[in-house]
Amino acid sequence: MTSIEIDTTKPHPARLYDWYLGGKDNYPVDEELGRRLTAFAPVIPVMARMNRAFTHRATRWLAGQGIRQFLDIGTGIPTEPNLHQVAQTTVPDARVVYCDNDPVVLSHAQALLNGSDESALGYVQADARETDRILAEAAGVLDLGRPVALSLNALLHFLSDEMGAYEVVEQLTAALAPGSYLVISHLTPDFHPEEASQKVRDMYKANGLTLDMRDRDRFTRFFDGLDLVAPGVVAAEEWRPELGEPVPGQESAHSGEYVAVARKA
Repeated sequence: MTSIEIDTTKPHPARLYDWYLGGKDNYPVDEELGRRLTAFAPVIPVMARMNRAFTHRATRWLAGQGIRQFLDIGTGIPTEPNLHQVAQTTVPDARVVYCDNDPVVLSHAQALLNGSDESALGYVQADARETDRILAEAAGVLDLGRPVALSLNALLHFLSDEMGAYEVVEQLTAALAPGSYLVISHLTPDFHPEEASQKVRDMYKANGLTLDMRDRDRFTRFFDGLDLVAPGVVAAEEWRPELGEPVPGQESAHSGEYVAVARKA
């Protein structure tokens, strides 16, 4: 993997997420926006942890269903435990490919993969819209002729309809074998006053970032043609909570996002 120049003049979603989680792999421009957003909505760091907790629970469930291959697009900066660690706790031979477009994530991926079993872990440096490239490179680690769990968590709200969000999901799922699963978490305005949601969207836009918080109908459209797994489309904290520990502070907060897992028949 080669190094790529890091743009520190504008925030990046992966580094913002890292800042929300208390990480150190972010820049002043990320921290500045993060502080402005949390000053307006102090619950955001708890929401970020609730999203991550959902990812862990969904991964445990999928591993329990016998899924041994995972493609995580928009992975963000690694935070312990990483998806492959969660999966391999249940399925030791699980294979995982991570994908992100932030060079900071690339630097972590290089360290993460160094000394690892090359047959079990991979990383693709690409924009989520480069679906052909992602699939081609992922095929170096994953057998796309067998079921794969595709995770698009906290990603698609950064792609508007005009940017091809639905096409990305359609192209990726079309390439997966029957028995594969799609996992999505996505910010929504449905659980918050419209004025507050619009304020957050405006703050992202002012920093050159797209934030399309879809309502329930628009979120559910991502799963057209797939079979939703119970409990269906729900808030993150409501998806099989017995598979993980509650996030500190979630009892007085709301994740502000819809989540769902669906199977390709």
